[in-house]
Amino acid sequence: MGNGNAAYPGHHARQPALRARRSAVLVAVLVAASGLAGCVRPTGDFGRAEPSVIHDDLMPKVGEGAARLRGDPVSKFNYTNDEKLLRNRGWTLIRPPWTKDWIGGTMVELSRTRVLPETEGRVPPDLYLIYLRSDKFRSSDARYDKIAADASGDAELVMPFCEVALRVKAADDERLRVLKNKPVTTEENYDGAKARVWENRVMIKWVGQALRYRIIAYKKALDGLEIETPTRDRVWKVNNAIRELEGQVRLAEGGCVGSDRYALDKPVKRSRIYTGWSVEEAPIIK
Repeated sequence: MGNGNAAYPGHHARQPALRARRSAVLVAVLVAASGLAGCVRPTGDFGRAEPSVIHDDLMPKVGEGAARLRGDPVSKFNYTNDEKLLRNRGWTLIRPPWTKDWIGGTMVELSRTRVLPETEGRVPPDLYLIYLRSDKFRSSDARYDKIAADASGDAELVMPFCEVALRVKAADDERLRVLKNKPVTTEENYDGAKARVWENRVMIKWVGQALRYRIIAYKKALDGLEIETPTRDRVWKVNNAIRELEGQVRLAEGGCVGSDRYALDKPVKRSRIYTGWSVEEAPIIK
């Protein structure tokens, strides 16, 4: 095939104007989404997300447009049951462990809905101690108990998420196998399949990143409290809870989706499935 731009005189001359328009649209999208995300995603019993038109419908639509403007893959496919479960279970691990963290919660929500790239939804570990100190507890020991409870609660969620991630990965492998070996009727199906695999992998990696950041946050909080309000009994309890969480994460690293999948500290590049189909491998981490 020839150069598709040859049929459009002045194409290259219009590129700066096109980029400027896209930038303007992206800014408008971000401003609109920031207004919608004035509060974090509502949370109900046991830390589960509550239904919300703004957070479940409006923001994802804005985020889809923002993702397309960034050039990120966007799939219009319906979610499988496991893909929905992956995102629901993952949300409890990517949101800030301290529910009153408005700043971190807004960052996560903008990334969850794809208004911002997923890898920008990192919650700074230092915020946990800041918000832990700012709330009123009946005793200093209650702050230690809060860290222990949060770390133990996270530990219980790791393997259930991991099990779903394995099923999603297996389904994605089958999806790619079929896409490679059978004729695809439309470009929409072809691109949609590749985009959904990319989205699933980014979600799994994001959860891994969040778990590592939570461990750091809990350790930093413990170090701070040991200086501010020292108590040996509670320190032992918190350390045990953090070690329990670390153990569950190591198990996930070894058996969930590969030995290094949960150690992501840098942005995810576009998957190589967008450029080659001879050998399907996980996205490159640089």
